[in-house]
Amino acid sequence: MNLTFASYNIHKGVGLDRRRDPERIMAVLHEIDADVIALQEADHRFGERHAVLPHQLLEDHGRYRAVQLATGRHSIGWHGNALLVRREFTIAEAGIVPLPTLEPRGAIRADLLVGGQRVRVVGMHLDLSGLRRRQQVRAVLAHCARCDHPSPTVLMGDFNEWSQHGGSLREFHSAWRVLAPGRSFPSRRPVAQLDRVVISDEWQCERAGVHHSPLAAAASDHLPVWAKLTLPKK
Repeated sequence: MNLTFASYNIHKGVGLDRRRDPERIMAVLHEIDADVIALQEADHRFGERHAVLPHQLLEDHGRYRAVQLATGRHSIGWHGNALLVRREFTIAEAGIVPLPTLEPRGAIRADLLVGGQRVRVVGMHLDLSGLRRRQQVRAVLAHCARCDHPSPTVLMGDFNEWSQHGGSLREFHSAWRVLAPGRSFPSRRPVAQLDRVVISDEWQCERAGVHHSPLAAAASDHLPVWAKLTLPKK
């Protein structure tokens, strides 16, 4: 099985030109052409938390659907986190991953059935506080350990971690591999690797990187990151 995973902080759809442009975000997603995408800042911050990429927009474009979490009729996720998957994938289970937080942060999980294989995905947007980030990573790992049906797992999102190897990244023990696709923030001249992909030891990483394009450089303050992963045959 070969799958491409991507993570993208879309900054509520507001680009560097200060325009909110959901169609531009969709165009970047089509450039990436991933199988599973974790979005951060995918909802408006106030009010009823309307989705930046509404259901009808996803329907019109036809490639992806949002993992439903029953968190509100206007939202496609939880605290700005959303998971988009190709329409042919079966969503076996989905839910919120509780995080210790004082800020409006969160994480969400989906179990997908792809070609008869169960694959687990967690999308997250972690805290600005280093101590809180470490607590949140522990909470995500504990949640995964409690899940039924042990499955190959991909964790991804905006970790807000400026350290390349330390800080909250030290919480991932030997069963996990932290990928560093590259510098993704800020989008015009990226200097920080805030956006990460972490994989369980069942996966092999074929390639990983940052998606650079003129459109992506203008659409958000982050660039998308991606990883092409393989599950070897048993």
